[in-house]
Amino acid sequence: QVHLAESGGGSVQTGGSLRLSCVASGSSYESICFGWFRQAPGKEREGVATFYPAGSRADIVDSVKGRFIVSHATAENTVYLEMNRLRPEDTGMYYCASARGWKCRRAVLGLPDGDVNSLDAWGQGTLVTVSS
Repeated sequence: QVHLAESGGGSVQTGGSLRLSCVASGSSYESICFGWFRQAPGKEREGVATFYPAGSRADIVDSVKGRFIVSHATAENTVYLEMNRLRPEDTGMYYCASARGWKCRRAVLGLPDGDVNSLDAWGQGTLVTVSS
């Protein structure tokens, strides 16, 4: 079983940057994938970015493309979300999730067969607040 722990959230002004980290620990990382999600107050959770190390595949959703970057450090079992040019609408709780294979990508991008319930590990979240 994989356990996830996010960090790096905080309060910044519009235009600022933050880098979130998600450290994975547990017994097996075979075919593991990672997804970043966020939930703003009063809104539904939405996918932000995903990384699948075995497939060397990274994806960013259109709403943050060009501002957010997702990356992975294999040796540290860590996935990062670098967030630049932050806007007030980026405010929310950010969660890291993991699963196997392409499940993360399908869930984050909202593909027809995507299902967030198929992601079997979630972190506790880290809060990002962007002020205008």
